[in-house]
Amino acid sequence: MTRIKKAAVIGAGVMGAAIAGHLANAGIRTVLLDIVPKELTEKEKAKGLTLEDRVVRNRIAQTGKDRLFKEKPSPLFHKKVADLIETGNLEDDLHKLGEVDWVIEAIVENLNIKQSLFADVEKVWKPGIIVSSNTSGISIREMVAGRSEEFRSHFLGTHFFNPPRYMKLLEIIPTEATDPTLVSEMKAFAESVLGKGVVMAKDTPNFIANRIGVYGLQVTFQKMLEEGLGPDEVDTVTGRAMGRPKSATFRTLDLVGLDTFVHVSDNVRESVTDAEEKKAFEVPELLKEMVNKGWLGAKSGQGFFKRVKTEKGKEILVLDPQTKEYRPRKKLKAPSLEMSKRAKTVKEQLRALVYADDPAGRLAWYISKKVLLYSAARIPEIADDIVSVDRAMRWGFNWDLGPFEFWDAIGVEKSVARMKEEGETIPPLVEELLASGAKSFYEKSAEEDRVFYPGGKFTRVEEHPKVINLAKLKEQGKLIKGNKGASLIDIGDDVALLEFHSPKNAIATDIIQMINTAVKEVSDNYRGLVIGNQGSTFCVGANLMLILMEAQDQNWPELDLMVRQFQKTMGSLRYMDKPVVAAPFNMALGGGVEVSLPCDRIQASSELYMGLVETGVGLIPGGGGNKELLLRWMDGVDPKDRVALQPLVNHVFETIAMAKVSTSAMEARDYKFLRREDGITMNGDHLLYDAKQQVLALDAAGYRPPQPKKIPVVGETGYNTLRLGAYGMLQSGYISEHDYKIATKLAYVLAGGTVPEGTWVDEQYLLDIEREAFLSLAGEPKSQQRMMHMLTKNKPLRN
Repeated sequence: MTRIKKAAVIGAGVMGAAIAGHLANAGIRTVLLDIVPKELTEKEKAKGLTLEDRVVRNRIAQTGKDRLFKEKPSPLFHKKVADLIETGNLEDDLHKLGEVDWVIEAIVENLNIKQSLFADVEKVWKPGIIVSSNTSGISIREMVAGRSEEFRSHFLGTHFFNPPRYMKLLEIIPTEATDPTLVSEMKAFAESVLGKGVVMAKDTPNFIANRIGVYGLQVTFQKMLEEGLGPDEVDTVTGRAMGRPKSATFRTLDLVGLDTFVHVSDNVRESVTDAEEKKAFEVPELLKEMVNKGWLGAKSGQGFFKRVKTEKGKEILVLDPQTKEYRPRKKLKAPSLEMSKRAKTVKEQLRALVYADDPAGRLAWYISKKVLLYSAARIPEIADDIVSVDRAMRWGFNWDLGPFEFWDAIGVEKSVARMKEEGETIPPLVEELLASGAKSFYEKSAEEDRVFYPGGKFTRVEEHPKVINLAKLKEQGKLIKGNKGASLIDIGDDVALLEFHSPKNAIATDIIQMINTAVKEVSDNYRGLVIGNQGSTFCVGANLMLILMEAQDQNWPELDLMVRQFQKTMGSLRYMDKPVVAAPFNMALGGGVEVSLPCDRIQASSELYMGLVETGVGLIPGGGGNKELLLRWMDGVDPKDRVALQPLVNHVFETIAMAKVSTSAMEARDYKFLRREDGITMNGDHLLYDAKQQVLALDAAGYRPPQPKKIPVVGETGYNTLRLGAYGMLQSGYISEHDYKIATKLAYVLAGGTVPEGTWVDEQYLLDIEREAFLSLAGEPKSQQRMMHMLTKNKPLRN
């Protein structure tokens, strides 16, 4: 794999700066360059600066870098990664392009300007430096027409999707002159180091995802106008009901920017030769009017939707395409939408919708039909295989299923028969599939998945060697044991994996039982254990409904037993005689953190929202989280140094009391949810593989389990210090009376109670007082109100 230690991004606009930010996320030093300003700002004039001052000459690039700190969600894993970004300008710093490993162009979408830039880049370019363009649709080969053969052999398209930190897709577009070895190395680098899902695209207008995605948006827009519907009504159908993001069609357009959408549509229309395709990409007059008025979407404050203040508070209005006035939102109601919600599988959901004879069904059918036919007709023009198309739409537009996966779900034979009845032309690829006797584009089996290729044959779907597919392993008989909430799976090399699969992976009795089963099974028969899954989230914590029900029924012995079992089980993970590695990703909250902290290592996804959030529901951690976080903060500190201990306890108190949640794995290190020796995986698809390697490394190093510890506590003195801090927040109105009550219970646990300062206690002592505090809070009516509010409203209650 190619080694890229330093990069340069040319163009500090929204996209260029965000690409630089994500390179910095990956630990790559990056030079961010832009043009020299032609005139001074009023602030610069007031400071007496001139156009020759370096701060002025670098202003555009510096503004791009500064914007990274203001954008939400943040393009950066952590503010400190911005230190890896150096700003400059294209006149004074062009020579620096000869000192990097990779140069990325992200300037204005104008072919002549790009060609001129690459002519300048080649003057300082050195053999071996990779150069790429982030264009969203301009011809890659034309950009470097006239450049040397060696320069062109190191040139390709690398189309990031916005925002680069969060969007998985990277389209790599080589030309016939690009060195094939370089292409494969860049693919491997982007997947492993940048965490991207890479598809190989051809040098055609708008490549893969934007070509199909924009076509689908155009079809939807035109159908809305024909049917006299509103954007809000269409979005009711084209969001989750069709396996698309909640932002559906028109909220997505507002997020992307209507001007951007018009530009991309125009680019395709001007580039294609087929008259029917040109017509499909014509921008509707309404959209042109909106852009001319400056109604560009979220960035201008209004587009298809507009947020306004009313007597009721903030309200979102929607544009009526007929009157061109904003009105209150409404949803399209249809039986098919209700049926699709009740479906148990994606296949049932989609079939219930697209084959329904009601307004939602007819709209879904028309949009789906057009997108499916268009996608099939573009093979092999935009890509050689349908897997690339499906992945591009899943990774670039966040669809649950790519076009061909969607086609399989609704039934190829049935849908094609209807399309023919409606007079549609069926693309050769589809006719070829049906003529072969096959009934779907994908053939799935326990051993492997195969996909239909042009030419009439099925070929194995290639997966990255670092992808561990848990569903496949189960199909192959690798399930060791399981119950409703969790499964223990053999993932090879004598390593087992504990998978949670309860709703939202919330921890209840069945998961506790499986953890205990896993401890015994792994101790007897395996080299180690990984705790991870491939659901939408790692673990949202304990089953809150179960806790609330027991508390409301005042079933204290049962609740006490549940908490004791949870604490004891977490202890068995900590002291097991085989290494245990947790692999948290997305959300690891409350009990999800308490499962992770006792493990020998954590191999975390770079995108990790991790925190002990129990105070938000009127409780404190009850599964050992207080004790475990305390141990992490005390690690490496002289236990006899009482002066040093109190600030550490203060940190733990603040983290738990304020329910602080990391916004990345890197930030989780600040809270010590992750330690220095814990790993971070950029590509979530590789997370379980990396966790498994951690287990194997610990085993190979002659693993020995940790020994129970005695812990020095700050005692009554420290307890009073923590209480005083909380009281100050109460007096200032920052927290409520009930928040203060929770804080004092937490302070008591973290201080080790009212024992003398410096007393040494064992872990069980801390667990006992933690459990007592947890149970007492569970009995509080206001805590129960908070639990109920979270369960019904999915947000905290301040009461």
